[in-house]
Amino acid sequence: MTKWVIPTFLFFGVLMSDSNEHDNDQDNDLSTETTESSGWLKKVEELTSEIAKREGCVLYDIEFSSRTLRIFIDKDPQAAIKDCENVSRGLSEILDEQDIIPGEHYQLEVSTPGLERILKKDWHFDKAVGKKIRIKTNTALENVGVEIEKWKKTKTIELILTAVVDKKLVFETEDGTLKIPLSAVDRAKVVFELEKNNKKKH
Repeated sequence: MTKWVIPTFLFFGVLMSDSNEHDNDQDNDLSTETTESSGWLKKVEELTSEIAKREGCVLYDIEFSSRTLRIFIDKDPQAAIKDCENVSRGLSEILDEQDIIPGEHYQLEVSTPGLERILKKDWHFDKAVGKKIRIKTNTALENVGVEIEKWKKTKTIELILTAVVDKKLVFETEDGTLKIPLSAVDRAKVVFELEKNNKKKH
Protein backbone atom coordinates (compact mmCIF):
# COMPACT_ATOMS: atom_id res chain seq x y z
CA MET A 1 0.00 0.00 0.00
CA THR A 2 1.36 3.39 -0.96
CA LYS A 3 1.50 5.94 1.82
CA TRP A 4 1.09 9.68 1.43
CA VAL A 5 3.91 11.19 3.48
CA ILE A 6 4.34 14.92 3.98
CA PRO A 7 7.79 15.60 5.46
CA THR A 8 7.77 18.68 7.68
CA PHE A 9 11.03 20.11 8.96
CA LEU A 10 10.67 22.06 12.18
CA PHE A 11 13.46 23.64 14.17
CA PHE A 12 12.99 25.58 17.37
CA GLY A 13 15.69 27.90 18.65
CA VAL A 14 15.82 30.08 21.75
CA LEU A 15 12.98 32.39 20.74
CA MET A 16 10.85 29.83 18.93
CA SER A 17 10.59 27.04 21.46
CA ASP A 18 7.20 28.21 22.76
CA SER A 19 5.61 27.35 19.42
CA ASN A 20 6.45 23.68 19.76
CA GLU A 21 3.34 21.56 20.42
CA HIS A 22 5.57 19.26 22.41
CA ASP A 23 6.28 22.11 24.87
CA ASN A 24 2.79 23.57 25.35
CA ASP A 25 2.50 25.52 28.61
CA GLN A 26 -0.90 24.09 29.39
CA ASP A 27 -0.63 21.26 31.92
CA ASN A 28 -3.26 19.26 30.04
CA ASP A 29 -0.96 19.14 27.03
CA LEU A 30 2.05 17.74 28.84
CA SER A 31 0.97 14.14 28.43
CA THR A 32 1.72 12.36 25.15
CA GLU A 33 1.12 8.97 23.61
CA THR A 34 3.62 6.33 24.68
CA THR A 35 5.59 4.29 22.21
CA GLU A 36 4.71 1.10 24.10
CA SER A 37 1.04 1.45 23.09
CA SER A 38 1.59 -0.01 19.63
CA GLY A 39 3.82 -2.72 18.18
CA TRP A 40 4.33 -0.93 14.89
CA LEU A 41 5.12 2.33 16.67
CA LYS A 42 7.79 0.53 18.66
CA LYS A 43 9.28 -0.64 15.38
CA VAL A 44 9.25 2.94 14.07
CA GLU A 45 10.98 4.03 17.26
CA GLU A 46 13.77 1.48 16.75
CA LEU A 47 14.28 2.48 13.11
CA THR A 48 14.24 6.20 13.94
CA SER A 49 16.76 5.69 16.72
CA GLU A 50 19.14 4.00 14.26
CA ILE A 51 18.71 6.74 11.65
CA ALA A 52 19.18 9.52 14.22
CA LYS A 53 22.36 7.84 15.49
CA ARG A 54 23.66 7.59 11.92
CA GLU A 55 23.20 11.37 11.60
CA GLY A 56 25.02 12.07 14.86
CA CYS A 57 21.83 12.69 16.81
CA VAL A 58 19.71 10.88 19.38
CA LEU A 59 16.00 10.13 19.30
CA TYR A 60 14.49 12.20 22.11
CA ASP A 61 10.83 11.29 21.77
CA ILE A 62 8.22 10.01 19.34
CA GLU A 63 4.46 10.60 19.13
CA PHE A 64 1.65 9.55 16.79
CA SER A 65 -1.74 11.26 16.88
CA SER A 66 -4.29 12.52 14.33
CA ARG A 67 -2.36 10.69 11.58
CA THR A 68 0.77 12.73 12.34
CA LEU A 69 4.03 11.05 13.28
CA ARG A 70 6.13 13.50 15.30
CA ILE A 71 9.80 12.78 15.79
CA PHE A 72 11.95 14.79 18.20
CA ILE A 73 15.74 14.56 17.90
CA ASP A 74 18.49 15.99 20.05
CA LYS A 75 22.22 16.57 19.74
CA ASP A 76 25.06 18.19 21.69
CA PRO A 77 25.30 21.08 21.77
CA GLN A 78 22.17 21.51 19.62
CA ALA A 79 20.47 19.84 16.67
CA ALA A 80 20.09 21.97 13.53
CA ILE A 81 17.62 22.19 10.66
CA LYS A 82 19.94 20.07 8.52
CA ASP A 83 19.82 17.30 11.13
CA CYS A 84 16.01 17.34 11.04
CA GLU A 85 16.06 17.21 7.23
CA ASN A 86 18.49 14.29 7.15
CA VAL A 87 16.56 12.23 9.70
CA SER A 88 13.25 13.00 7.98
CA ARG A 89 14.59 12.01 4.58
CA GLY A 90 16.11 8.76 5.84
CA LEU A 91 13.03 7.83 7.83
CA SER A 92 10.63 8.62 4.96
CA GLU A 93 12.53 6.27 2.64
CA ILE A 94 12.57 3.32 5.02
CA LEU A 95 8.93 3.78 6.06
CA ASP A 96 7.89 3.76 2.41
CA GLU A 97 9.94 0.64 1.74
CA GLN A 98 8.68 -1.35 4.73
CA ASP A 99 5.09 -0.03 4.76
CA ILE A 100 5.01 -0.06 8.57
CA ILE A 101 2.41 2.56 9.45
CA PRO A 102 -1.19 1.32 9.10
CA GLY A 103 -3.76 3.40 7.22
CA GLU A 104 -3.84 5.27 3.93
CA HIS A 105 -1.75 8.33 4.71
CA TYR A 106 0.12 10.14 7.48
CA GLN A 107 2.19 13.27 7.99
CA LEU A 108 5.79 13.15 9.19
CA GLU A 109 7.22 15.96 11.31
CA VAL A 110 10.81 16.02 12.56
CA SER A 111 11.95 18.68 15.00
CA THR A 112 14.03 19.36 18.08
CA PRO A 113 12.29 19.03 21.47
CA GLY A 114 12.74 22.77 22.13
CA LEU A 115 13.94 24.48 25.28
CA GLU A 116 10.81 23.78 27.32
CA ARG A 117 11.09 20.13 26.58
CA ILE A 118 8.98 17.34 27.98
CA LEU A 119 10.82 15.05 30.40
CA LYS A 120 9.86 11.38 30.30
CA LYS A 121 12.88 9.10 30.38
CA ASP A 122 15.53 8.88 33.09
CA TRP A 123 18.18 10.39 30.81
CA HIS A 124 15.88 13.34 30.05
CA PHE A 125 15.99 14.25 33.74
CA ASP A 126 19.76 13.71 33.91
CA LYS A 127 20.23 16.30 31.15
CA ALA A 128 17.89 18.71 32.96
CA VAL A 129 20.00 18.92 36.12
CA GLY A 130 20.72 22.57 36.91
CA LYS A 131 17.59 23.77 35.11
CA LYS A 132 14.20 24.79 36.47
CA ILE A 133 11.61 22.12 35.83
CA ARG A 134 7.91 21.77 36.55
CA ILE A 135 6.57 18.44 37.66
CA LYS A 136 3.16 17.10 38.57
CA THR A 137 3.10 14.03 40.78
CA ASN A 138 0.45 11.34 40.93
CA THR A 139 0.10 11.75 44.69
CA ALA A 140 0.69 14.36 47.40
CA LEU A 141 4.37 14.66 48.29
CA GLU A 142 3.75 13.55 51.86
CA ASN A 143 2.91 10.13 50.42
CA VAL A 144 6.40 9.77 48.94
CA GLY A 145 8.30 10.64 52.11
CA VAL A 146 8.42 14.45 52.02
CA GLU A 147 8.22 15.73 55.62
CA ILE A 148 8.59 19.48 55.04
CA GLU A 149 5.23 20.91 56.06
CA LYS A 150 5.13 23.49 53.24
CA TRP A 151 5.35 20.80 50.57
CA LYS A 152 3.38 17.91 52.07
CA LYS A 153 0.05 18.53 50.36
CA THR A 154 1.29 19.74 46.99
CA LYS A 155 1.38 17.72 43.79
CA THR A 156 2.93 20.40 41.56
CA ILE A 157 6.32 22.02 41.99
CA GLU A 158 8.49 24.30 39.88
CA LEU A 159 12.08 24.36 41.11
CA ILE A 160 15.66 23.98 39.91
CA LEU A 161 16.60 20.32 39.66
CA THR A 162 19.72 19.86 41.79
CA ALA A 163 20.46 16.22 41.05
CA VAL A 164 19.05 12.82 40.20
CA VAL A 165 20.12 10.20 42.74
CA ASP A 166 18.89 6.62 43.09
CA LYS A 167 15.87 7.20 40.85
CA LYS A 168 14.91 10.30 42.84
CA LEU A 169 14.73 13.95 41.79
CA VAL A 170 16.54 16.20 44.27
CA PHE A 171 15.54 19.83 44.83
CA GLU A 172 17.22 22.18 47.29
CA THR A 173 14.78 24.70 48.78
CA GLU A 174 14.99 27.31 51.53
CA ASP A 175 12.97 24.91 53.68
CA GLY A 176 15.19 21.90 53.07
CA THR A 177 15.84 19.16 50.53
CA LEU A 178 13.04 17.57 48.54
CA LYS A 179 13.52 14.08 47.18
CA ILE A 180 10.82 12.87 44.82
CA PRO A 181 10.86 9.38 43.28
CA LEU A 182 10.72 9.32 39.50
CA SER A 183 7.97 6.75 39.83
CA ALA A 184 5.76 9.43 41.42
CA VAL A 185 6.15 11.86 38.53
CA ASP A 186 3.10 12.07 36.30
CA ARG A 187 4.22 14.92 34.02
CA ALA A 188 7.37 16.99 33.76
CA LYS A 189 8.93 19.66 31.56
CA VAL A 190 11.79 22.14 31.57
CA VAL A 191 10.85 25.74 32.32
CA PHE A 192 12.81 28.20 30.21
CA GLU A 193 13.56 31.52 31.92
CA LEU A 194 14.18 34.05 29.17
CA GLU A 195 14.66 37.09 31.41
CA LYS A 196 17.15 35.29 33.64
CA ASN A 197 19.17 34.12 30.66
CA ASN A 198 19.18 37.60 29.12
CA LYS A 199 20.51 39.14 32.32
CA LYS A 200 23.45 36.74 32.25
CA LYS A 201 24.46 38.11 28.85
CA HIS A 202 24.92 41.70 30.16
